Amino acid sequence: MTETTQKLPPVGGAKPRSPEFRLAADALRGLRQDLFHDAFAYRPLPRMGVDGRISRRLRGRIREYATWTPHALIAVAGLFSMLIASDNGDRGAAINLFVGVLSLAPVLLTMVRPTAAFWLSMAATPVAYVLANSQDTEWPWPAGSFACHLVVLTVVAIRTRPRTAAWMWLLTAVYGLLSESVLRGGHYFSSNTMQLLFVSALALLAVTVWQTRRAAVQEVTAQQTVTAHERSRRTLLEERTTIARELHDVVAHHMSVVAIQAEAAPYRVENPPPELERAFVTIRENAVAALTELRRVLGVVRAEDYEAPDAPQPTLADLDALLANVRDAGLSVDKALTGAVRELPQGVELSAYRIVQEALSNTLRHAPGASARVEVSYVLGGLGLRIVNGPLPQPSLVKPSPGAGHGITGMRERVSMLNGEMTAGATDDGGYEVAVFLPVPAMDEGDA
Repeated sequence: MTETTQKLPPVGGAKPRSPEFRLAADALRGLRQDLFHDAFAYRPLPRMGVDGRISRRLRGRIREYATWTPHALIAVAGLFSMLIASDNGDRGAAINLFVGVLSLAPVLLTMVRPTAAFWLSMAATPVAYVLANSQDTEWPWPAGSFACHLVVLTVVAIRTRPRTAAWMWLLTAVYGLLSESVLRGGHYFSSNTMQLLFVSALALLAVTVWQTRRAAVQEVTAQQTVTAHERSRRTLLEERTTIARELHDVVAHHMSVVAIQAEAAPYRVENPPPELERAFVTIRENAVAALTELRRVLGVVRAEDYEAPDAPQPTLADLDALLANVRDAGLSVDKALTGAVRELPQGVELSAYRIVQEALSNTLRHAPGASARVEVSYVLGGLGLRIVNGPLPQPSLVKPSPGAGHGITGMRERVSMLNGEMTAGATDDGGYEVAVFLPVPAMDEGDA
C-alpha cells in the first residue's frame, strides 16, 4: 500500500515567500525602524554617575561638575572637527566659519538627537566638499567631514545598539561608493572612503566590545545579587528549620504531659462530678488532637535521616559545660551572672543557650586568641544576654576563618521568634558584641 501526500496551495493564491525574501524584508524593516522611525526623537544624553572608582573620590563642586564629563568630551571632539574643517587658507573667513559649523553641529546634535545627527553629518558632507573650492581636497570626505562623521558614528554607536551602528556604517559605505562611481566617473585613486570605513569599523568594533562587556558585567552583577538573595533566603529557611525541629520536641513534650495529666486527673478525685469528668476528657482530646496536628505540620521540617536527640534540649543550666568546652578549645572566657536565677520557659532557655553557643563559636572562628565574656542577667520581665569578645591579638598564630554569616542570621531568627531585641556590631576597641533581650511575660515566669 502506497501513501501519497498532496500539498495544498496557499489560501488566497499567495505564493510562499523564500527565506532570502524574508531575510531581506526583515533587514529593511530593521533599517526603517532604526534610522527612519522617530529619527528626530529627543533623547538627551544623561549625566554620568559619580559611583565610579575615580569619581567617588572627588568632593564638593568638582564631583558635581564631573557628571558632565561625557558632554564635555563630545564638545571637545566637535571643536576639534571644527578646527580641522576651517583650516583652509584658500577660502574666505566666512566660508571657513560656515564649514566649521557644518562639522561642529552634527557632533553636538548627538547629545540630544543621535539619529538625526547621523543624517545631518551625511547631508553636510557634500556641502562641505563643494565649499572646499580646491581640487586637492580629499574625495568624497573633506578632512573636517571625515573627523566629524567618525565622531558621530562612534558617539551614536555608544548611545544606540550595535544594529543601528551597523546600518549607519553600511549607509556611509554606500554613499562613498556611489560618490566615487557616479560623481567622479569611476576614478578611485583619490578616494578616502576606504580609510574612513576602516577607521570607523575599528571604532565601532571597540564600542561593540565595550557594550558587550558592560552588558555581561551587568548580567553577572544581577545574577550575583539574585544568588546572594537566594543564599540569604536559604540560610534563613535552614535556621528556621533548625529552630522548628528543636521546638517540635519541646512543645510535643509539654502537650504529652497535658494529655497524660488530663487523663489521670479524674482518678485523683473521689466521686468527681460528671461535668468535671467531661471537662478533663475534653482537655485530653484537645491535647491529643493538638499533638497530632503538631507532629503532622512540624514533622515535615525534619530531614529523612533526622533522628530526635536522646538527651533533653540544653538550657542555661548547661552553660557552664559549654564554657568549659570552649575553654578547652583555647578560648579564654569569663561568665557574669546578675539577678535572681529562676527557671524560664523551655523555649527561652533553649534559645538563650543557642545564642551564647553561636556567639562563642563566632569568636573562635573570627577572633582566635581573643578573650570573651558572657553576661547573663535575670531581670524583671525577661532575660538579658551580652556576649563580647576583644580584638584579634597581633600577631596571631591562628588566622581567622571567614564564615557565611549564618550564625548572626540564626540568632536573629531566635530572638525574633520570641519577640525580643538584638544588636550586634563591632566595639570601639576592635572587638565584637552581641546584646540580646528575651522578654518573658509575668504569667510565664510564675508558671515556670
